[in-house]
Amino acid sequence: MTAFVFHVDLDQFLAAVEVLRRPELRGRPVVVGGDGDPTKRGVVSTASYEARAFGVGSGMPLRTALRRCPEAVFLPVDAPLYLEASRRVMDTLRSFGFVVQVMGWDEAFVAVETDDPQSLAREIQRRVVDRTELWCSIGIGDNKLQAKIATDAGKPAGVFRLTSDRWAEWMGSRPTDALWGIGSKTARKLAAIGIGTVDELASADLDRLRAVFGPSTGPWLARLARGEDTSRVSDAPWIPKGVSRERTFQADLATHDDVLRELDRVASETAEDVRKDGRPAARVVVKVRLIPFITKTRGVTLPAPSSAPGDIVAGARAALERFPPIERPVRLLGVRAEFAEDDPPNGDRGHPMLNSPGPDADDG
Repeated sequence: MTAFVFHVDLDQFLAAVEVLRRPELRGRPVVVGGDGDPTKRGVVSTASYEARAFGVGSGMPLRTALRRCPEAVFLPVDAPLYLEASRRVMDTLRSFGFVVQVMGWDEAFVAVETDDPQSLAREIQRRVVDRTELWCSIGIGDNKLQAKIATDAGKPAGVFRLTSDRWAEWMGSRPTDALWGIGSKTARKLAAIGIGTVDELASADLDRLRAVFGPSTGPWLARLARGEDTSRVSDAPWIPKGVSRERTFQADLATHDDVLRELDRVASETAEDVRKDGRPAARVVVKVRLIPFITKTRGVTLPAPSSAPGDIVAGARAALERFPPIERPVRLLGVRAEFAEDDPPNGDRGHPMLNSPGPDADDG
């Protein structure tokens, strides 16, 4: 039998779980986000396919979603409900006896061996639906990169195979940001040196890529374009590389003193999460969202890794000083503490692509 990697991605997961709880919502546009009040500030976590037809998408301000689809049903985020639904799905995947790497509430990689991957993928879909009433899409690849990209081609509720023998034909003419791991910023930098497609990146001069992106990232980008990925599917529990808190303010922060007061509060909450984790933070990153919806980040490396609240608050203030003068009202503040990477507990168990030197960690 041949080894494949499946990427299993639950379709419109949060909205689908809510519809199971409220069957009368089936077929209606559903938006999940914030506390469910679209007149307040917050962002869309998930929109049903019916809502997406109106241009509503994840990460969009709830108020924008309301303007685009005023007839939508807006619901608050219910994390415990989604966590339990996710657990049942992941248990179903494990029931096949393969290694399952959970990537979040709604997606996982599965390492399989089969002579008929399409039939096995359909069998997995049927068992997930039978046990959970939730539909998933499944991408089939020779590695995680290929499987992840294949899933999008199969949505919704589909199965799509993108293995090495099909890679160049399917991906070659697509823009570079069609690759998992390349975001808009990197795509713009590639375009600036005349690389606009996956094919062009796959055949690009490595010395030129090293000169622009660095000795590790440059060759890694070319490997992505060739569909190469050596990261393995692992069922070891995922350990986050950091913790973060953020707060959206219903009333804008208009003065510097207001910003500092709220920044200290968010940084202190983040410091408490660091303490609970038990690993020291090495870097602190601050996110500021200005009116109307302009988001910027700045970060600093701490003088020494620390779990002390005072050090993390001081790091957040130092990061804030790296911003140009803030001349617009502030609608959101966030603080992320990134853990020191030396001697991580229980081994390296991070996200497979974030372990590579990808430059677009904040590109989303």
